[in-house]
Amino acid sequence: MGVEVGAQAARSRALAVLRLRSRALAVALLPAAVAVVLVAGGVTGHVGGGSWDVVRWVVSAVAVVVLFCAAAVALVVARARPALSPTVPIAEESAPDLYRLVRDLADRLDVPAPSAIALTPDCDSWLEDRTHPAHGPPASRGTGPDPGADEAADGVRGGRAPHRGGTPASAAPVLVIGSPFLWWMRVGELRAVLAPVVAGTGPSAHPDIAAARRFVRGLDAAVAVASAPGCGPLARVVLGGIGWVARLLLRSCRAHAAEMERGVAAAAAERAQTVDYGVRIVAQEQVGLAYAGWDRLLTRVALPAWRMGRWPSRLDAGVVSALTELSRRDRLAEGFASRLGERPACDLLEEPGSVDEAASLLAARLFHGGPAENGPDWAPVAWQEYPDEVVDRKWRMDAARLHRVLDSLGVSHSADPTAPDPEGPTLGRVLDHLTTADPEGSVVRVVVRDDEVPEHAGSLFPEEADDEADADSRGGMLAAGLTAELAREEAAAPPRPAPASLGPDEALWDDGALPLFPLQPPRTGRELLADHVTAMVCCAAVDTADAAPGLDWLDGPSLLVGGERAADLAPRVLSLVEDGDPFPLRDWLTRLGVRPEKPVRLV
Repeated sequence: MGVEVGAQAARSRALAVLRLRSRALAVALLPAAVAVVLVAGGVTGHVGGGSWDVVRWVVSAVAVVVLFCAAAVALVVARARPALSPTVPIAEESAPDLYRLVRDLADRLDVPAPSAIALTPDCDSWLEDRTHPAHGPPASRGTGPDPGADEAADGVRGGRAPHRGGTPASAAPVLVIGSPFLWWMRVGELRAVLAPVVAGTGPSAHPDIAAARRFVRGLDAAVAVASAPGCGPLARVVLGGIGWVARLLLRSCRAHAAEMERGVAAAAAERAQTVDYGVRIVAQEQVGLAYAGWDRLLTRVALPAWRMGRWPSRLDAGVVSALTELSRRDRLAEGFASRLGERPACDLLEEPGSVDEAASLLAARLFHGGPAENGPDWAPVAWQEYPDEVVDRKWRMDAARLHRVLDSLGVSHSADPTAPDPEGPTLGRVLDHLTTADPEGSVVRVVVRDDEVPEHAGSLFPEEADDEADADSRGGMLAAGLTAELAREEAAAPPRPAPASLGPDEALWDDGALPLFPLQPPRTGRELLADHVTAMVCCAAVDTADAAPGLDWLDGPSLLVGGERAADLAPRVLSLVEDGDPFPLRDWLTRLGVRPEKPVRLV
């Protein structure tokens, strides 16, 4: 009953959208109809002479202009290429078991099977119509990124087809599956999660809903075409008018289109209730867990590598490691570890490694904006190479930047001006700069006047900078210098090369639309300083003590001491950076045998 109600509501909203299209066509044809009546009246002699001739010519001219404008709008709406989500297409020969699972699921739901399957490097799944002539046939080229925009990913759509065989396979939408689901979920869980999504192929077979969706997608694509930069003055005027009409029609049908999608989604969800209901409850918990692990892996593990020009080639396999580690640490996730003995959904792929690599490269492009192909400054990195290739290199790059800023501030390499400078950069230089001690060993509070504060450090200091300050004063100047140094490095970095032609929507990758969004908000100067001091401490620990760079699946780069993660370093660094108190960190260094006075190796 719920399926019928949702489908009926969706069809009624689709008819409302089509009625709006018909009204727009009628408005465009109205001046022409009036002109035809006036011309016919003049030919028959019923309307002629005097001012009627002037009216006839004026109305005819207006009709021609309106018809020309309407034809231009209709041509742009029909020819504009609707946006597609960037995905990794999966050919049937590379995943026959996955296609068989989806087709069996469609048979159980009594809906048309999707025309193809693709993967997205995100924790989401949806149906996407790719039947526009400009898009060509559904994705079947294998495991390679399919460029396009993510604006067409409207979420899970659902509904019911009027009959089982009413839609040819080429007209069915493409099923887009989140790649982390394939690696973390078991086969039964994946089937339960995909049930309401696959149920959404039904509405694609209904002519009214399909026509309404094509109309809305065409308007959206026309707005994008009208907003495209790089046109001449005349083209901008023409496209501006077309864009105004398309936006007006979009605003008019927005409410009906939204209600139509809600109706088909409700119908799909209701239809999917009969498939693996009990398993789907457990699977939905796995969706939330996979999303949390994926987000943490991207921000804390992948992002440091991307910033260095390296992209982890097995991100989806890393999700399994991260969530397995979470199940060990978090009592709430203890029950999930028992699932790992069941068959993972990635076994449905013939070559999961190559698919994971393609999805990992696409994730780097989407979320960081990297190039499409490997190069000297953009190369894959395996997980076993990550500590040496990413963690250690990142620490030494940050430590080198820290010492460059100290050099620019004129900071001596030794706290004792009469003592000779060491042969290289040392951790002791950083400790001495961030804290000053009197003969009794107590921390001295440093007062910094307005004229001693760099202009770019104003936001790091309170308004009363000439009042008594704490040891943050030197830290503030150093943090401001690091912020400026990073800004200069980013400005001096060469632009990334344009990606190779990968399909009809490669313009998305060229016009600055990617990355889609920043993974992390901009770091404050104090956070930058803490990161750089931590990097210097880790370099000293690796070079002078029994320590090594490591990878923590949940927290990213980490320092290993005796094979164990040094989790107590961060609060001691914060005591130095925020309070100017070096004693907790010095005690930690002494306990581990780290020698701050020894020079460290930088890059």
